[in-house]
Amino acid sequence: MLVMQPLLRRLTEIVIHWHRLLDLACNPYRPELHYMRGRGPKWRAKHQGSAI
Repeated sequence: MLVMQPLLRRLTEIVIHWHRLLDLACNPYRPELHYMRGRGPKWRAKHQGSAI
């Protein structure tokens, strides 16, 4: 069993790295969808008469 411990430890590390890689590849968060795209309707209503 002592001979198997380094092999099992290495396999465990490989599995952990594989799961991390899959998490990064399949991450559904896309920050570009949440960025503000400009001034909204409240700002336009407030500044209706002034020049932009």
